[in-house]
Amino acid sequence: MSVVEQYARAHIVTDADFPEDEAVPVVLRYDPEADPRSVRVDLPGTHEWTFARALLEQGLRAPAGTGEVRVWPCGRVQAVVEFHSAQGVSVVQFESKALLRFLRRTYLATAQPVAH
Repeated sequence: MSVVEQYARAHIVTDADFPEDEAVPVVLRYDPEADPRSVRVDLPGTHEWTFARALLEQGLRAPAGTGEVRVWPCGRVQAVVEFHSAQGVSVVQFESKALLRFLRRTYLATAQPVAH
C-alpha cells in the first residue's frame, strides 16, 4: 500500500492572517500504513489536521462532524471543511471534485489485488 498525496487549492477563512480572496495550496495526505481510516490536511504554515476518512466522504453529501472537524457540501461544486482549535476556527473551501479525486485515490491505494 502506498501513500497518497495530493495538492489542492483552497480558500481559507480564519482568524489568522491569510489573504481572503486568494486560493492557497493545501496538501491532502493518506498513509494506509500509519492509519488506514484517517486522512490528513496540511494547511499553509504549521497547521496540520488528521481526521477520519469516512467523515470527509460523508461531508461531501451532507453536513457531518460535531467535534474539531466538520465537513459539509457548499452548493453544487464546493465543499467546506471547518477546523476548530484553541487558537480559533479555520474554514477551508475546496472544489468538491478535488476532494472526490483524493478519496478515490485513497480507496485505490488500499484495494487488494484480485487473485486469478
